[in-house]
Amino acid sequence: MALRSLPAKPSTDLRLLELATEHVRRHGAARLTITEIADAASMSHANVYRYFRSKAALLEAVTTAWLAPLEAGLRVIADAPDPVYDKLERLLFAIHRAYNDKLATDPKIFDLFYRATEMHSDIARRHQQRIAQALHRILEEGGASGAYVIEDQAAAIHFVLDAMYRFLSPVAVRRDVDISRSVLEKRASRLLRAIGRILASGGL
Repeated sequence: MALRSLPAKPSTDLRLLELATEHVRRHGAARLTITEIADAASMSHANVYRYFRSKAALLEAVTTAWLAPLEAGLRVIADAPDPVYDKLERLLFAIHRAYNDKLATDPKIFDLFYRATEMHSDIARRHQQRIAQALHRILEEGGASGAYVIEDQAAAIHFVLDAMYRFLSPVAVRRDVDISRSVLEKRASRLLRAIGRILASGGL
């Protein structure tokens, strides 16, 4: 009989990240301390600093852990063989729905991203850059195929992000928390149709 292999233990940094994530979910970021995480991991606080240089770095890692799959999904959408119109809609709705879902189901983790955005932190800037990169690929493809008429790629990216701000900003998502998802998505769909017409006409 073959022996069943035991599941691999998570690496120390992943274990610390899991502990920090659970602590934030239970108590919020303000109450997290390196000492508490060290105690939960049965190690010294000095050892925790070997993996995360500060509380801020640990909280940034918690935020990154949930943003990373979203960002990977955006790259998949941008590189898919679908028509650019469909990809643009899928990309923007993926962001909007991810933010709304996180706010609804994991509000204290969403709070970390909300504060990072308000403070224009590195993690928020990197996230916006990755969104812009995925959007760039779609608009570039649309320009090459003739679906869009784009003379200034950077201006087109800024146009789309500015026009969709209400649906792509964590600040706006929190403000609209009492508006039903169906109503918001109808508004977003109408706006996306208008954005598509402007991109197709070269009206920027």
